[in-house]
Amino acid sequence: MAAAAAVEAAAPTDALWGLVHDFVMGQQEGPADQVAADVKSGNYTVLQVVEALGSFLENPEPRTRARGIQLLSQVLLQCHSLLLEKEVVHLILFYENRLKDHHLVIPSVLQGLKALSLCVALPPGLAVSVLKAIFQEVHVQSLPQVDRHTVYNIITNFMRTREEELKGLGADFTFGFIQVMDGEKDPRNLLVAFRIVHDLISRDYSLGPFVEELFEVTSCYFPIDFTPPPNDPYGIQREDLILSLRSVLASTPRFAEFLLPLLIEKVDSEILSAKLDSLQTLNACCAVYGQKELKDFLPSLWASIRREVFQTASERVEAEGLAALHSLTVCLSRSVLSADAEDLLDSFLSNILQDCRHHLCEPDMKLVWPSAKLLQAAAGASARACDYITSNILPLLLEQFHKHSQSSQRRTILEMLLGFLKLQQKWSYEDKDQRPVNGFKDQLCSLVFMALTGPSTQLQLVGIHTLTVLGAQPDLLSSEDLELAVGHLYRLSFLEEDFQSCRVAALEASGTLAALYPVAFSSHLVPKLTEELRVGESDLTRGDGPTQCSRHLCCLQALSAISTHPSIVRETLPLLLQHLCQVNKEKEPSVLRKVLLEDEVLAAMASVIGTATTHLSPELAAQSVTHIVSLFLDGNVSFLPENSFPSRFQPFQDGSSGQRRLVVLLMAFVCSLPRNVEIPQLNQLMRELLELSCCHSCPFSSTAAAKCFAGLLNKHPAGQQLDEFLQLAVDKVEAGLGSGPCRSQAFTLLLWVTKALVLRYHPLSSCLTTRLMGLLSDPELGPAAADGFSLLMSDCTDVLTRAGHAEVRIMFRQRFFTDNVPALVQGFHAAPQDVKPNYLKGLSHVLNRLPKPVLLPELPTLLSLLLEALSCPDCVVQLSTLSCLQPLLLEAPQVMSLHVDTLVTKFLNLSSSPSMAVRIAALQCMHALTRLPTPVLLPYKPQVIRALAKPLDDKKRLVRKEAVSARGEWFLLGSPGS
Repeated sequence: MAAAAAVEAAAPTDALWGLVHDFVMGQQEGPADQVAADVKSGNYTVLQVVEALGSFLENPEPRTRARGIQLLSQVLLQCHSLLLEKEVVHLILFYENRLKDHHLVIPSVLQGLKALSLCVALPPGLAVSVLKAIFQEVHVQSLPQVDRHTVYNIITNFMRTREEELKGLGADFTFGFIQVMDGEKDPRNLLVAFRIVHDLISRDYSLGPFVEELFEVTSCYFPIDFTPPPNDPYGIQREDLILSLRSVLASTPRFAEFLLPLLIEKVDSEILSAKLDSLQTLNACCAVYGQKELKDFLPSLWASIRREVFQTASERVEAEGLAALHSLTVCLSRSVLSADAEDLLDSFLSNILQDCRHHLCEPDMKLVWPSAKLLQAAAGASARACDYITSNILPLLLEQFHKHSQSSQRRTILEMLLGFLKLQQKWSYEDKDQRPVNGFKDQLCSLVFMALTGPSTQLQLVGIHTLTVLGAQPDLLSSEDLELAVGHLYRLSFLEEDFQSCRVAALEASGTLAALYPVAFSSHLVPKLTEELRVGESDLTRGDGPTQCSRHLCCLQALSAISTHPSIVRETLPLLLQHLCQVNKEKEPSVLRKVLLEDEVLAAMASVIGTATTHLSPELAAQSVTHIVSLFLDGNVSFLPENSFPSRFQPFQDGSSGQRRLVVLLMAFVCSLPRNVEIPQLNQLMRELLELSCCHSCPFSSTAAAKCFAGLLNKHPAGQQLDEFLQLAVDKVEAGLGSGPCRSQAFTLLLWVTKALVLRYHPLSSCLTTRLMGLLSDPELGPAAADGFSLLMSDCTDVLTRAGHAEVRIMFRQRFFTDNVPALVQGFHAAPQDVKPNYLKGLSHVLNRLPKPVLLPELPTLLSLLLEALSCPDCVVQLSTLSCLQPLLLEAPQVMSLHVDTLVTKFLNLSSSPSMAVRIAALQCMHALTRLPTPVLLPYKPQVIRALAKPLDDKKRLVRKEAVSARGEWFLLGSPGS
């Protein structure tokens, strides 16, 4: 009875047999899923399915056998986890035997083996058995793509779960896989095959005598030449294949003797993509190679890299060449040598110096920058490389600085010096006297101070940056050096408006160096600024005119700049409070009170407060924010000294215009606090700021409120409260942008809230940016909306700064460019003629502030728009576009050369612009044009020299100065030695 029941249970039922018949003979697909579902639910066993298939599996017709095996394989793919070990054994023996069957059967057999390769119950030894059978019986590359992919999946599954068994095959496994992969062409399969090769190497499978064969079977695809078909459903990109193959080629030093000659050959080819791929692969290889692998190929590698940097027309190839040189030097620097081994680093660096240093001394200076870039790429690789190159190059550059008399040449040499000094900062020295820069300290300081007193603004700027870098070297500058440096920075901080860039740079340098040398700045600068404030205050009280007002403002800005160290803040903060007290002591209107409430002076005070706040301890910050918020919201003056505030203080309610203007000081404080400092009464504060931001009676106060609201919004953690604040802001903006007196204030609020969200990648930023783009067509707000893109892309100085603990994502400009420039370009083409200038202005602002490496690849697409922007009548558009084009003339000469006729014409036209700033920028671009290839420029030389005679008589000295410089370069164009 029991035996009969067992036989009955094992026998296939009529229902199962019917499903099998419908699938095999009826060519229906649905029964396969039904059978699998029944097996999973326990209605049938896999053994019963095999028995039901019995006659079909033995059928003399190959297509019938294939259909029967296909059904079994589809069931196994869904039910492999239910199999017992003994069932797996019998099924694998069955499937291995069927690998010898007709070629029509093979695809279904491979699907079954794929299912069995996923079985947890797979007994030891069977993975090796399956792979041996596949290697021996199946010519994989004759199979269709999907079946080849199945073979790769089987291998991948076994490598993941049966690694030690496969390693027991030794090099036979590697050889078997080489046969499987050889000739593969489909990109979907190649991605899997490359990953298998990488795993073979990285997991230390035996390669035996087949290293070269494994290299050949993969390197034949290098460099990748693949363009995905349109509407490709698989989404495989060329870059995916490049990176996958590179991970293979750069995975082992054992490929070096075969790979390095191939890379050199491709770098020397004429194909741009091959050059880039080869240099990037070389870069990756250096992470795993040592001196032994590189030794025989170093001269050829250096020759190829040097040629690309000196001669290439592609900035990308130059950048990759420099990166490869850097990596080669890193590799040579880290290798541990035996006592009798040759040290390749010194000889390699010696060759670089020999081939580059003479270019630094040539009168025409044509190859100065390529040579400097090569030397700096190598010097940045290690402390040893940096010492070797710097100690050889510094005396040469110092000598060249004094040999050249022109400011532009001296600036170039000083910029190179600056690059080498910056590299020194990367390395720490236990013995400070070992630094190469120490031996040249006095000469460097003398040279920098000479630059700071020179006639050229650009030379002064580089001098300021170099002084900052020298000061950052620990224990390098003497007390005498510091006293001189402080004196120069003090002088530069009070330069006239024509030298704004130098003044700003001097203030930034003062802040950096004051944090490092607080005693020097307290001793030599704070007393001077204190006296300057006292004298200025006295002169302003007497009404001595705008010049003193300007110096007074510069003094406050200098105080703000140096408030970067607690000891200095303890001196500067009382000075600020003293001036605030002067505001409160004057009961009647006076010149002093008016001056201290001027926009510029309040902004300078805010800068001091903001800088000081960033350095508060957590305890003092928490205590102070309670007092300050209570002061502005509740009028609580009890914490003030002697409680001497003269009147009721309620800037958000019925306060006077003067009181409302002091909201800028609140902004400076709360927006500079660390994000973890809790702000009391935040909900009320945000609502009050929102209300004041749309008040049209005092634009200064409303703007300060909008900035304060945005600064707090940027730091607020994600959650319900942030969403509520955002909704309040959007509602306020939309209400204000309707007709009424507050449109301008609502727009300002929109702009600052958008910036706060753009910086932190908040999802709502895209909606607000789209709203801003919509305003480009607004008759009233369109020009302001265009200028708003400048604000979105710029670094702020008072709120939303990294120093003030704002959330500023490092790639926000690149992301903004990617997300919004296509819409700006599309909007420009669709806009009416009178609106197009707004789109051009917005676009030029975005491009002008975009990192040049991001802009360069897009330049061919956008250049026509930039050239069109030069014809826009708006001076702001012209100036922004010129500022964008000038560095591109230096960094992308080959692309710009294609448009030289248009560039010459437009620059010369703009050199007669009514705007002095535009005339200066156009002449600077004419100067930069001389960096283009000389043969391209020579036909324009007579025309340009004649045209540049006119600005030589310009009424503005700075215009005449740029005209002389530009015309001189064009005169020298094409002459011997130029």
